[in-house]
Amino acid sequence: MAGDPTRLDAALRAARVPAFHAMAMSARAGELERAGHDVLRLELGQPATGAPAGARRAVIAALEADLPLGYTTAPGRPELVERIARHHHESYGTRIDPSRVVVTAGASAGFTLAFLAAFDSGDRVGVLEPGYPCYRNALLALDIEPVSIAVGPETRWAPTTELLDAAGPLDGLVIASPSNPTGTICRDETLAEISRWCRARNVHLIADEIYHGITHEQAAPTVLAHHPEAMVVNSFSKYFSMTGWRLGWLIVPDPLVDAVERLQQNLYICAPHVSQIAGLAAFDCRDELDAHVRRYREHRDLLIAGLAAAGIESIAEADGAFYVYADVSHLGDDSMEICTSWLDELGVACTPGLDFDLRRGHRFVRFSYAGSRRAVEEACLRLGRWRP
Repeated sequence: MAGDPTRLDAALRAARVPAFHAMAMSARAGELERAGHDVLRLELGQPATGAPAGARRAVIAALEADLPLGYTTAPGRPELVERIARHHHESYGTRIDPSRVVVTAGASAGFTLAFLAAFDSGDRVGVLEPGYPCYRNALLALDIEPVSIAVGPETRWAPTTELLDAAGPLDGLVIASPSNPTGTICRDETLAEISRWCRARNVHLIADEIYHGITHEQAAPTVLAHHPEAMVVNSFSKYFSMTGWRLGWLIVPDPLVDAVERLQQNLYICAPHVSQIAGLAAFDCRDELDAHVRRYREHRDLLIAGLAAAGIESIAEADGAFYVYADVSHLGDDSMEICTSWLDELGVACTPGLDFDLRRGHRFVRFSYAGSRRAVEEACLRLGRWRP
């Protein structure tokens, strides 16, 4: 009905969700490529490799066997659910009851389920800046208040209890390790401190662990070692190199298992069945996947050295994931303008820090080294020739 205040409120809530600049830069880069330009793609956090060979073979076998591939149960195929629980024990020594595992349509669906199960409209949830923008934007869309907590190099881009206290009363907190955009790992003692703080205040802790497996000098510890009732989101998109398969998982605390399952039934029914077959097989493809990680480390080292040669030296600790987050304020005070100039003038696509930090992001740019070695090396050469 025209003038209905309920509809107006919904429209205003949707309008509060800002654009995702990485996707806008990607669209522009694609346009230039289609027009015949040589574009070096360092803007998206997406592996250049496809699903591992064993996962593809498993899908082909399922299709050739004419399996119906209909709906699974809401939590997922039992074999995959059990394999994920075993993966946590093998990787971290933590025992997870399979009843706490819910297979999701990617990590994005996992966050939606987690936020809906844990929070009510108007709740206050802490999100780190810089941080993945879709945490904040999904909370806004669900009428949950994201509370920005600014972190920086002085705390290795992780929150301290002093910063958490200064944020005021919180109902929840979202953390990520390794982080997007910084690539920084949250140390074990830091996870323990955050966990103690959340437990003492009955704050729901949600941990994004989708870049686990892509680490360089040290492995990333899991928050579940310190907070068994935390909610963990993971994905097959990054380490397993299966972005378009839209497959992830949630580790859910016992009190929220029923709520998450009912939400899954109603919102998604289940994760894609064919993707679940691929995901189960992907756990047995470690040699291929670990070779990707070794290549990412080579790319990281090349990128850091190349950026330094181009005069970009102030970067976050790139412990894992496949990102370098760099301070470019010596080149200008508008990272969106800088990125647009680099794309149009040099054919180098990267992501402005405004995606990740609304207040300070104008000073920063995120570079992804998930693509080819050639893209990393050539991009650094072109950046070295650029003058603002």
